[in-house]
Amino acid sequence: MSSPLQIRNVPAETRRALKARAAARGESLNSYLLDLVQREVARPSVAEVLDRAARRAERATASALDVITAERAERDARR
Repeated sequence: MSSPLQIRNVPAETRRALKARAAARGESLNSYLLDLVQREVARPSVAEVLDRAARRAERATASALDVITAERAERDARR
């Protein structure tokens, strides 16, 4: 089910540019804008990407300094 969407106070120059882009694609302004809105909604927001990355990130059990120190000690022990 679809519902109408209205954007108020669109500058005339912006409307003309959008209408020209739609015409260049052989589309109506309405279908061009609907496609534009659907593509925008399909892309995750920056916040969504960061949240997903944070949930996937591994949690370190040791600091980088601890890992380096342990590796150096192991290397020195082999010498």
